[in-house]
Amino acid sequence: MRLIFMGTPDFAVPTLIELAARGHDIAAVYTRGPKPAGRGMDMQHTPVEREARRLALTVHTPRTLKDSDAQNTFRTHNADAAVVVAYGLILPKPILEAPRLGCFNVHASLLPRWRGAAPINRAVMAGDPDSGVTIMQMDEGLDTGAMAMAEHMPIGADMTAGELHDALSRLGADLMLRVLAAADRGSLQLTPQPLAGITYAEKISKNETRIDWSKPWKQVHDHIRGLSPFPGAWFEFDGVRVKVLRSIRGGGGGPPGTLLDGKLTVACGDGAVQLVQVQRAGKQPMSADEFLRGTPLKVGTKVS
Repeated sequence: MRLIFMGTPDFAVPTLIELAARGHDIAAVYTRGPKPAGRGMDMQHTPVEREARRLALTVHTPRTLKDSDAQNTFRTHNADAAVVVAYGLILPKPILEAPRLGCFNVHASLLPRWRGAAPINRAVMAGDPDSGVTIMQMDEGLDTGAMAMAEHMPIGADMTAGELHDALSRLGADLMLRVLAAADRGSLQLTPQPLAGITYAEKISKNETRIDWSKPWKQVHDHIRGLSPFPGAWFEFDGVRVKVLRSIRGGGGGPPGTLLDGKLTVACGDGAVQLVQVQRAGKQPMSADEFLRGTPLKVGTKVS
C-alpha cells in the first residue's frame, strides 16, 4: 500500500520499521520539528525522523496541518492510508479525509479506557491488571474513532510504564500490519467504541510526581512504577531529591515515610514498599545497596 507515516517518539519507531520491512510504499514521513535538548541545547531530531532518514524516506516537519498549503502538500502524496502513532499534532478534517482509506492510529490502551495523552502511565498508576493496543480509524474527536482491531496485554504486578511502553510499541506495529492487510483485502470491519467505560489519560503534571507515603503501599508502588523511568516519582531527605525507578512490596509498617530497615524499605499509610532502584539528581540509576553505601541512612530516618 502507498502510505503516509505520522509519528514522533520512540514508541512510533517499531511501526515505521515494520511498514518499511514489509514492502509498503511510504510516500512521506511526518514528524515534529527538531528541538534544542541536552546541556549544549543542540537541535535534536525526533526518533522517527532519525529512523526515516536512515531508511532514506522523505520527511516533513510542519508546525501545523491547519493551513491550506500543508493540506495541499499532504494530498499530493496520493496515499491509500495514513498511519499515525503518537504524532503530536491535531489532524483537521481535510487531512483525515485525504487518504483513500483514511487515517489509522495506534493507541496504547484498550479503548475507550484511557483516551488521551498518557494512557500507558495512567494504566499502571491506576493499578490496571491489563492494557493493550487499539487501532482506530481517526475522526475529529479525541481518540473517539471507530475501532479496527484491538489486542490485550497483561500488566505484571511490578511492571513499569517503560516496560509496558516497549511491549505495546511492538504489539502496535504487529497489529497495524494486520489492519492494513485487512484494509487492502477489503475485509476490514470497523466497530464504534462503546459508550460505557470511557476514561481520560491526562498528561502527567510535575505536581503529581512526588511520592505520598501516607497512601497504602499498593498505591505508592503503582505510582512509582507508573512514572518509571520518566518523569519519575521522587522523595526528598535533607533537601536531596531521589527518583525511584523500581519498587516491590516491603515488609513491616510504621509512621508513613519512615525507613524500616537496611534495605531501603519505607513505611506507607498501610504496609510498606521496598525501593529496589533509585537515582539521585545528576547521577546514574543505582540499586538500593549502591545507594545506601554512598548515602548511609539509619533505620527510623524520615523521608518526605
